[in-house]
Amino acid sequence: MHNRSDQFAKNMLRDGLSLVSAAETEVEVLAATQKIDVYSVPDPARDAERARMGLLGELAAEPSLFEPFHGTPSLHQVRRCLRKQLTWHHELERRARAAAGAVVPDEDADAPTQPPVAFPALVVISPGRPETVLDAYRCERAQPGVYHAVPGLVTRVVVLAELPRTRATLMLRLLGSGRVLRDALADLAALPDDAWEKSIATPLLIHFRLGTEEPAIDKEDEVSAEIRAWVEEYERKLRAEARAEARAEEAARAVLTALRVRGIAVPDVARERILVEKDPETLERWLERAIVAASLAEVLDGLS
Repeated sequence: MHNRSDQFAKNMLRDGLSLVSAAETEVEVLAATQKIDVYSVPDPARDAERARMGLLGELAAEPSLFEPFHGTPSLHQVRRCLRKQLTWHHELERRARAAAGAVVPDEDADAPTQPPVAFPALVVISPGRPETVLDAYRCERAQPGVYHAVPGLVTRVVVLAELPRTRATLMLRLLGSGRVLRDALADLAALPDDAWEKSIATPLLIHFRLGTEEPAIDKEDEVSAEIRAWVEEYERKLRAEARAEARAEEAARAVLTALRVRGIAVPDVARERILVEKDPETLERWLERAIVAASLAEVLDGLS
């Protein structure tokens, strides 16, 4: 994965999966000059957290290789992923034998002394529907946008364009492009500020505001443009919120100044209430009252 769009996808998967698993990127496959984009091993202690992660959590419920594609992959490209999967399982078996101190030749891997090693799943993430792949491996639809290959392959194909527009699919849809990515960015922006998806995605979207140094010149830059537009809107929102907060603080200080000039004592509890108020209409009402009030109770609503 060499371009920045792919790097964004890889980092998004790694950081999201790190909440509930041991997730690594660019795991080297020793028997070949290949690297797994993201390898995730679930942490049983965080099953409850994984359950709230929606589809990404479901896909990470077993040791898995995640291979996101910027374009719809061909059969040849998926075969390369399958080679990684098989080679990586071979490497895991070798490590298990070494850890157990077993002296078992590689060609005798079915010997009784061979430590059991779970066969890792392969999760192929595609923006569009890879018809040749689905046909070749007789993939069956498991749920909207998710297909399972014949059982022996332990392979799942996620078609981003077919995923339902729900919060459960959001983290995966952020790896898409065009309409899928635009909808995902809008859904992300609509979430509460403390949403876990924002804690993962927002720093990466800002870091990978792709294409800001050069104009978009090919289809590869479409993701860059979508992310750049989202980041610019996000920054405008932050600036607007900062200005609103500054105006609210200025108005609160004006209320306190008016009360001080009038000689009205303001206890710490009331002072804090005034300073944390953000509604401009409330602060304006308090200021008007503070100018003519004889007591604090006449200024603050509900003060007894």
